Amino acid sequence: LSEWSQLGFGAELPPKAVRVGLESDWIERLAGVLSDRGLVLRRAIEVENPPPHHPARILQHGLELLNATYRVEAVSPVWTRFLLLSLRYTALSDEKRDGILQLGFNLSNGATLNGMLEDLWASPFSKPQATPPPETALPPRWTAERLRWVLNRTLSLRIRHALGPFLRSMQRRRERDLDRLYNYYNDLRRESLQQLAAIQKQGKPSDRQQAESARETLRLEAIKREYHAKVNDLHQKYAMKVTLEWIQSLELTMPVQRFVLLIKRRKGERRFHLDWNPIARHLEQAPCEYSYALDHPRMVCDEALHLVSPTAHAPCTHCEKPYCRACHPETCPRCGRKDPAATPILAS
Repeated sequence: LSEWSQLGFGAELPPKAVRVGLESDWIERLAGVLSDRGLVLRRAIEVENPPPHHPARILQHGLELLNATYRVEAVSPVWTRFLLLSLRYTALSDEKRDGILQLGFNLSNGATLNGMLEDLWASPFSKPQATPPPETALPPRWTAERLRWVLNRTLSLRIRHALGPFLRSMQRRRERDLDRLYNYYNDLRRESLQQLAAIQKQGKPSDRQQAESARETLRLEAIKREYHAKVNDLHQKYAMKVTLEWIQSLELTMPVQRFVLLIKRRKGERRFHLDWNPIARHLEQAPCEYSYALDHPRMVCDEALHLVSPTAHAPCTHCEKPYCRACHPETCPRCGRKDPAATPILAS
């Protein structure tokens, strides 16, 4: 580089800028220069935090409970902590795909921050720094075990969502190759069966015909073995391995407007809160307390009044009785059998 140079990271480059992409050597070079700096940032920011107009209307558009009711008990300004994570995923199969996965959580209630991540990532550099309130007024930081548990639950679903087009394309290629393989070996099998049928129509077989029949029978067995071997090869070819690499974390402390709700399900009641973010001017999404899924509707379980997605309250695949996966993450409480439709857990 010359004494004064520009690096470009976006789709459009400034004049005479050097392009930096995920596949270029510049990423490794910059990583060597920065070392461990810039991986973690903790910042408290000052934001204007006026009370939102029409809280009931905000909740009507931001919270959907399919089997319960709620009412607003209070709306008040408070401070909270957000944890934002940036990870790089690499999916390797017959082709390779990689990208950046960003996610965030409100540490006070586990709410996901979909739809406001871009504004929150930029806020430490666009908003003035503030003196945070005392620790007793803030939600505690998650332990490593809690964070690992949440990430194990949510990352499989989010990676599958991010790789959706690639997975569908790979599925089409695999089905095409399987069809081509089946048609080829099915034609070989049909020819061999026709040969056997022709030999059997000739009446009492001679020694030569018996030898031909034995040869065709062995050929049928060889076709079957080779077909299954080729199918296994295709499955291995299209098997996907996904690796994740942590890139950066941002712990953001800022004021919000807190909606305290009383949730009612049958005879049970539970107080829960959601925060309205003054930067994004958006109400955070209620978490699925089992999978932290991306979809919006929530159901309330009867046992502990967990907020869960419809998938996490679906019927058991064995006894067909619905149950809460947040209460019973391993097995169905009625039949005691493990549900194969449970959210997949990452290997590491």
